[in-house]
Amino acid sequence: MAYDLDEQEQLDQIKAWWNKYGTLVLTVLIIATAVVGGWRAWQWYEGHQSSQARGYFEALEEAGRSQGEESVARINAAMKTLRSEYAATDYAARGALVAASALAARKDLSGARAQLEWLSQTKHAALVPVSRLRLAALFLDQKEYELALAQLKDAPPSFEGLFADRRGDVLAAQGKPAEAKKAWNEAIGTLGATNPLTPIVKLKLDALGG
Repeated sequence: MAYDLDEQEQLDQIKAWWNKYGTLVLTVLIIATAVVGGWRAWQWYEGHQSSQARGYFEALEEAGRSQGEESVARINAAMKTLRSEYAATDYAARGALVAASALAARKDLSGARAQLEWLSQTKHAALVPVSRLRLAALFLDQKEYELALAQLKDAPPSFEGLFADRRGDVLAAQGKPAEAKKAWNEAIGTLGATNPLTPIVKLKLDALGG
């Protein structure tokens, strides 16, 4: 096919541009395709992990509702899989709380403690403070006061009032009423007058004479 001079100049310009930038363009396209493909693969993997973890979480909940002697073994088996294979999922974090409550109800306090300690060391920021509060309550029940207080240090801002309240409980159990009152007053100041926990904290203060 014959081209006029203008068309030939345009073709020559395109060829020159391609010779100069063609390799770069192809490289960018290959990288972009790989990134998109990798992102889709990662989304599929995360969805698959979440789906699998949900199955074990539901099995855990069912075991927690069961009253049979084998329920403890089923709870531990479900949590073992969630912790070893799906630790990064929310189901593993929530499962640890469910398992801890179920095991504590069955008087397996060491098992409950193990689940809460595991959760407290994970990156599930929203539930780590909850695990620390429950650990403190567990240690309080076992009269391991120093261990309980250790869990209540460096409270996240949104948990300062709850941590202070629990700290007051521990200090009162230790026979330190002045320190307990201080902690409970801190809790009231942080929680605010409208918080439903505030009247309960005030009752504790009244029981110690204000």
